[in-house]
Amino acid sequence: MNPRDYLLNSFTAAIKAADPLNLVPQHLPNPPKGKTFVVGAGKAAAAMALATENAWPQDKPLEGIVVTRYGHALPTQRIKVMEAGHPIPDSNGEYAAKQILCAVKTLTNDDLLICLLSGGGSSLLSLPIQGITLKDLQDITRQLLNCGANIQEINTIRKHLSMIQGGRLASICKVPILALIISDVTGDAATHVASGPCAPDPTTCAEALAIIHHYNLEVSSNIIAALSAPNGTNETPKPNNSIFDHVENRIIATARQSLDAAAQYFREIGIDSLILGDTVTGEAREIAKCHAALVREIKFHPQQLKAPIALLSGGETSVTVKGNGRGGRNTEFLLSLLIALDGMTDVHALACDTDGIDGSEDNAGAIIAPDSLTRAMNNGLNPASSLFNNDAHSFFAKLGDLVVTGPTYTNVNDYRVILLF
Repeated sequence: MNPRDYLLNSFTAAIKAADPLNLVPQHLPNPPKGKTFVVGAGKAAAAMALATENAWPQDKPLEGIVVTRYGHALPTQRIKVMEAGHPIPDSNGEYAAKQILCAVKTLTNDDLLICLLSGGGSSLLSLPIQGITLKDLQDITRQLLNCGANIQEINTIRKHLSMIQGGRLASICKVPILALIISDVTGDAATHVASGPCAPDPTTCAEALAIIHHYNLEVSSNIIAALSAPNGTNETPKPNNSIFDHVENRIIATARQSLDAAAQYFREIGIDSLILGDTVTGEAREIAKCHAALVREIKFHPQQLKAPIALLSGGETSVTVKGNGRGGRNTEFLLSLLIALDGMTDVHALACDTDGIDGSEDNAGAIIAPDSLTRAMNNGLNPASSLFNNDAHSFFAKLGDLVVTGPTYTNVNDYRVILLF
């Protein structure tokens, strides 16, 4: 087996550890006296819904609505799966959110609401508050994705512009709620996964306004007015609010679990591993330089750590887009890493998004090898120029080193591994 296979197999192990079909049945409650209604949003929503159907007793009432990204649906019988836009919200997501809210309002005392949440749910449940249009949400989302803001900052704004997120779903539901959550955020806080429809929101309208000003976003007067409304008109429900007394938010999959599974894979093939953390954030190209510095330390000063070793990390980096190329944060990370390693021998790496989609492209990520820099030069590629133009996707596509998995139906954020021999 060659190093490329090791990298890909470790990525497969990471994804398998977050597979909803295996995880969801372990956390389902007993059926209630009345009916069970399932709602959900995210890239894993369809798989979570299917897992719920498969495990639920056939003689017990079960129905629901979940919304997932285009191309991520799966065939279900009792729970309706809808598709909508991601990462930019669209009218299908708005319609799905309206359907979910209307259905939840009809539940009675003997019923149960199961909420299936995963990464991507923030844009998929795009129902704006009064005074805000879908176009307002689309415009500010585009700017947030390109300005370098982290997911917590992005979701602070989203929660305050949504009729369903930031705990507002829980506030209109009068029956018990169990939210099963596959976390794609650093820290695994329920309030940030899909912008926390069932979780109390510790952030404020004032903080959302501060983020807008910090990144110099050009937003509509509607948004400024909504976030500046007097007397907390558009404020989200906060921790310790009694509306959450009937709600349980349960994290069932995390980036750390997937990193542990990858580490176990490497142990089984006789390679040591070191998990650098599951909360790595910051500019992708700068994080890559830090990883490269650690690689050089191990290669040239192996007193503490010695090759062969796999360096694993998760989390969510960001990209401040200034060029007009194609790419996502994982390919940008790898391109910067390739430049920083400068042709170092015996170093291989993979960086992929566990949902199978790096940014808005059709690949999960890419792979680099010791000969990647040489092959790039032989193909007339300029790594520095590609990085400057945010064009990592095109760079790795021309090398034939993109990793394409299609939808994985889960999402525990980024997976990175650097393998040293």
